[in-house]
Amino acid sequence: MQTKESASVAAALSERLREAIAADGGWWGFDRFMAAALYTPGLGYYANDRRKFGTMPHSGSDFVTAPELTPLFGQALARQLRQALVASGTAEIWEFGAGSGALASQILGALGPAVSAYHIVDLSGSLRERQHDRLAAERPEHLARVHWHDRLPDTMRGVVIGNEVLDAMPVQLLHFDGRQWLERGVAIDGERLTWADRPTELRPPVEAAFVPGTVTEIHPQAEAFVRTLAAHLTRGVIFLLDYGFPEDEYYLPQRHGGTLMCHRAHRADPDPLVDVGEKDITAHVNFTGIALAAQDAGLDVLGYTSQGHFLLNCGLLELIPDGDLRATAAVQKLVNEHEMGELFKVIAFSRGVDTRHFEPLGFAHGDRTHRL
Repeated sequence: MQTKESASVAAALSERLREAIAADGGWWGFDRFMAAALYTPGLGYYANDRRKFGTMPHSGSDFVTAPELTPLFGQALARQLRQALVASGTAEIWEFGAGSGALASQILGALGPAVSAYHIVDLSGSLRERQHDRLAAERPEHLARVHWHDRLPDTMRGVVIGNEVLDAMPVQLLHFDGRQWLERGVAIDGERLTWADRPTELRPPVEAAFVPGTVTEIHPQAEAFVRTLAAHLTRGVIFLLDYGFPEDEYYLPQRHGGTLMCHRAHRADPDPLVDVGEKDITAHVNFTGIALAAQDAGLDVLGYTSQGHFLLNCGLLELIPDGDLRATAAVQKLVNEHEMGELFKVIAFSRGVDTRHFEPLGFAHGDRTHRL
């Protein structure tokens, strides 16, 4: 539901984007547009004051993430993180894109003094403020060990986590017209933003029987993010949780519309050019590309599996309080195949860790690394 405040944000951001696109010759690749729509200071979706995270539309939120569903998610994940801290001989956690701060609160509550420092790297100043306020209210005893960053440090040691971070990274759109590939971008039509295609040498990373009219994504920024993590991490383990597929599933001919989607008020729509700044813009993750980028950057691939398998391996069911129907319902949403359990995946990497003596418990059963 659009409010006067959100409408003014959308109008201001749309005007700024039209002016910037016009100044650059009248066309932007979609990745540049997506970055501006999400992260323009004060106006972009993740940079404005609109509430994002919550369980129901009446809260004014747009979507729910696993830590918002139940604290059991963070408690189960913390079991894996504890094992990784011990295996890597480190005591620091780095969380990227910490959202509302719910996951940080859950992990700190579960691990306590096992974490000497909890670092949050988040581009959004408004979200950093909300994270601080939440942790000050829920974990005041741990607040002195929490540090916020708006950019990567030169070096990191410890365990890195990113829950629904990769899907918010800008993607490039490719359109196959039956004869050639075109890059889909954004242009101006009067007072409106509109789609416009240009010939390109870019291609999807697989040879497949793409049908005419196919629109799909490639993920150079997400892959660059993983390479950057590898360059800065001197010793530790990385866990990334997100929705997506391995490459051979991502580029199936049947998925000819791609995966790009917007989220607002717990509803999805496919048009990122309307109400810019008022809704999230995401794309599913190509986990094969992420794994290859990590390997090329010198990281070891520790495992890849569904969120359902991962959380069950981490003992999620043991954490449900007896007779707690609300918690049971939330857990079912996290692990059931027709809910988040199968669509969401978990992938892990390491550097400087003796993998001969470290078998991450989250991948004990159902590891799918061979399918990447």
